[in-house]
Amino acid sequence: MSGRKDNHDHDHRGRTEPTLGRLDDLDRPAAPVDDGLPRIVVDEPRRRTGGPTPPPPRRERKRGWLIPMLVLVLIGGVTGLWLQQDRLRNLMPATELNDLLGQANQALAAGKLDGTAGDSARELFEKARDQQPDSDQARDGLRRVGMAEVARADAALSAGNLDEAEAALNVARELLGGGSDVERLTQQLSQARNPQGHTESLIDRAQAAFAAGKFDGDDGAGALYRRVLDADRNNTVAARGLDRVGDALAAQARQAISDNDRPRANALVDRIAILVPGYSDLPSLRASLAETRKQDDQAIATLIQQGNDAMRAGRFTGDGDDTALARFNAALAADPDNAGAKAGLGQVAQALIVQANAALDSNDDAQAAKLLDQATKLAPKSAELAAARARLGGGDGHAAAGVPPAAGAQAGDDNAPEASLAVSPEQKAKVADLVRRAQAAASRGDIMDPPGDSAYDLYRNALAIDGNDPTARAGLQGLPAQVEKQMQQAVAAGNVKRAEDLYGTLSDLAPGDASQGEMRHRLGSALIDNALQRASSGDRQGAFQSLDHARRYVPDDPRLQSAYERIATGR
Repeated sequence: MSGRKDNHDHDHRGRTEPTLGRLDDLDRPAAPVDDGLPRIVVDEPRRRTGGPTPPPPRRERKRGWLIPMLVLVLIGGVTGLWLQQDRLRNLMPATELNDLLGQANQALAAGKLDGTAGDSARELFEKARDQQPDSDQARDGLRRVGMAEVARADAALSAGNLDEAEAALNVARELLGGGSDVERLTQQLSQARNPQGHTESLIDRAQAAFAAGKFDGDDGAGALYRRVLDADRNNTVAARGLDRVGDALAAQARQAISDNDRPRANALVDRIAILVPGYSDLPSLRASLAETRKQDDQAIATLIQQGNDAMRAGRFTGDGDDTALARFNAALAADPDNAGAKAGLGQVAQALIVQANAALDSNDDAQAAKLLDQATKLAPKSAELAAARARLGGGDGHAAAGVPPAAGAQAGDDNAPEASLAVSPEQKAKVADLVRRAQAAASRGDIMDPPGDSAYDLYRNALAIDGNDPTARAGLQGLPAQVEKQMQQAVAAGNVKRAEDLYGTLSDLAPGDASQGEMRHRLGSALIDNALQRASSGDRQGAFQSLDHARRYVPDDPRLQSAYERIATGR
């Protein structure tokens, strides 16, 4: 109430009517009105007498700091997701892996155990294992395929189908690493192939082969005596015959050592270890080989050192025998499997590619083409070479199959690199699709195969359309790192065959890469482990094969000779 008197009220009691009053006065303190009622005082916080009047309440300021804070939080969240992308990816359902496992189980149920078309149970389970090495389902699937092959071998043996039984046993031995069932069936198969009446015939043939000087080979004395002993371990005639075969092969091995023919000497000594594992002179033969290898390795090491010196001096290629190329080739002539010499040639190729890229930067296409042609002879599948070819125009010098040339470019046009810049929207879309397919192929492990659908070919096809596409070029140049990662996974999973294939791919893609030395050592060590494992399961032949492969990568590993002796003597 405002206390204002109504002008139309003449009541002497001063009656007032309620009115709304001025809204602007609501914020002002009301003046005290004497209404005749007792005063009621409400306790409030005391103010200091004579103090300043408190200011009116301020309006709340806008929180301008919220937006920057939200941006920082968002950046932090995105960064966290990026750093944890591998972990998050692992948490997502592996649809492709599950599809592979489903197809593999269907093939196993249908009895399609092994093959080469990519649709057998073994191939599908191995592909799943390569994608995820720690997959228990893939490993268990391969074990079940191995057991199914054992059952197939047993049935084939009972039906008299000896070739089918042998093929099934070979697959089972590879998947299971041997075992009592595999060895039992192997002995039964040997007895079936060599019945008692047939044993005498085999011995006669072995003696005739020995007299003719035919010691090795499928029809040689060693193999024939070995077949008799596999069926009858107590046959003394075959045992003595094998000792004589060992003497003859040892004489040939010593002659090969004298002739400095290391490959033949190695092959003969390894053959003795397989045919006559207990041959008494085998350790001395290996010692002679080791001494010869040591002398040869010193000469080869000198050649490689001279090649490296020539590299540092910039003498990559040219006339004369003092260039890096000449020195590394001389080392390879002495030892065709020498890893250091092969890496040296890769370094020469890489140096030529670097020079070619510099020539391209200077618009000297003729010189770049000449240098790349030289590099192609040394490292034809190098990823860096393919990327440089794309800069020059046309991928590897020819239009990719099914890929149209860049807009405005004609076949053999000297201006192809410039024309490749003017790609049409349709071509850009084609490049994007090829890159996407290449990335998917690389993640599956299809690096160099199958032809046309491999990551290598798909990236090159993309660069044939647009040689300057940064994603395609980076993807191609990044393939060696992906192969190395997949190889490490294969070694950790014990899949030495896959690891060996990947090492060959890595050597092709990045010849001369210094990191390959460590990968080569890891692969050789894994092959030695595989050999010992196969030997412990009774698969001596497979064990020696693994050791033969190991020698290619770690010929000087002290475990190698020890493994040969352990497997040969049965310890």
